[in-house]
Amino acid sequence: MFTLRRPAARVVLLDPQKRIFLIQAEDPMDPYKPSWWEIPGGGVGHGEASGDAAGRELYEEAGFTKFEMGPCIWTQQVEFDFGGYHFDSDERIHLAHVSEVEPYAPAGLEALEAAAFITADWWSLDDLLASDAPVLPERLREFLPAIVAGDLPAEPINISPL
Repeated sequence: MFTLRRPAARVVLLDPQKRIFLIQAEDPMDPYKPSWWEIPGGGVGHGEASGDAAGRELYEEAGFTKFEMGPCIWTQQVEFDFGGYHFDSDERIHLAHVSEVEPYAPAGLEALEAAAFITADWWSLDDLLASDAPVLPERLREFLPAIVAGDLPAEPINISPL
């Protein structure tokens, strides 16, 4: 299996009710892998800042154009298999806010994303914590409560899987 090592940027997007935006996805190459809910994100282009990449991914994967990109709050190093590729990803995860919810309307999905994405929704923290649905980042439920409460780290926290 081909390994794709890359820097990536993701975004925790919160609405005025402090709900988080998550995309439900599945691996189109592995029908036995259960679906999961993930924060938007993807690869960082050459010379692109992670905050800019996170904003671009919000537009491409969800169609959002009106958001305020905030600081990098988390980092993680993850390896995963998806779409017949092995990813080795160094990720910077930013916080962003919207003042109004825009319709979910992806504006630039790659073919693999178009095959993988099922739907998207806004989740309250309580609903997320009560759910046993798989989520990415894996430690989202552990670290999201502080962010929702407005307790932002002075420096990005490493939330890599244990």
